[in-house]
Amino acid sequence: MRVLVVEDERRLAVALQRGLQSEGFSVDVAHDGTQGLWMATEHDYDLIVLDIMLPGLNGYRICARLRAAGNESGILMLTAKDGEYDEAEALDTGADDFLSKPFSYLVLVARLRALGRRAGGRRPQVMRFGDLLLDPAAHACSRGGTEIRLTAREFAVLEYLARRSGEVVPKRAILEQVWDSAFDGDPNVVEVHVSAVRRKIDAPFGRAALETVRGAGYRLAADGG
Repeated sequence: MRVLVVEDERRLAVALQRGLQSEGFSVDVAHDGTQGLWMATEHDYDLIVLDIMLPGLNGYRICARLRAAGNESGILMLTAKDGEYDEAEALDTGADDFLSKPFSYLVLVARLRALGRRAGGRRPQVMRFGDLLLDPAAHACSRGGTEIRLTAREFAVLEYLARRSGEVVPKRAILEQVWDSAFDGDPNVVEVHVSAVRRKIDAPFGRAALETVRGAGYRLAADGG
C-alpha cells in the first residue's frame, strides 16, 4: 500500500517513513499542510497519516478539502492533544481513525493495516492467477497449495504487479509505488526484487508467470503462467 505521512516533526516523520517501509509500505513524506494537500491531490495514496497541528494548513482543513474533492484514501489523524472534542472534530471532518501522541508504533501499524483492509473492500480479498494465490490482507502467497514466503518488499512488488496483471508495468512505476516518489538510489533494485520474486513463485513450480518485457517493464500473466 502507498502511504503519505504529513508530519512537521521531521525526526518523527523520518522514523515513520523508515518503519513503515520496513513493513512493506511505500511511503512519501510532507512536512507542512500546503505540501501535504498538494501531494494528496496529485498522487494516489491508499492511506494518509495526517498530523493535526501543521504549518500552512492544519490537518482538519486538509481532511475536509480532500473529502469534499471526493478523495477516498484512508485517513489516520495524529495529534499531540488529548480529549474527546479533538477526536470528534477529526472524525467529523472525514478522518477514519484517530491516534494521540505519544503513540505505540505497533498500534499505528495495526490501525493502518485495518484501514487498508477497509479502504480496499472494493478489491478482491484473494487474487487468483491460475494456481497462484495472493492474499493482501493476510500478507500470504501460495502456489498450488504450497506456501511461498516473500519479504515485505517482494510481496509489495508482486501485489502491485498483480493488481495490474496482464499489463506491462514500467520499472519507474514500480519504484514510485513500492519505494517512494523521491527514490534516488539504483533503479536496478527493481530488477533484483523481481528476480527474487520469480525465483520463488515460478522456478520451483516450472512456471513463467512473471515476465520481463525488455525495454518496457514487467508483466504478471493473468493465468498464472
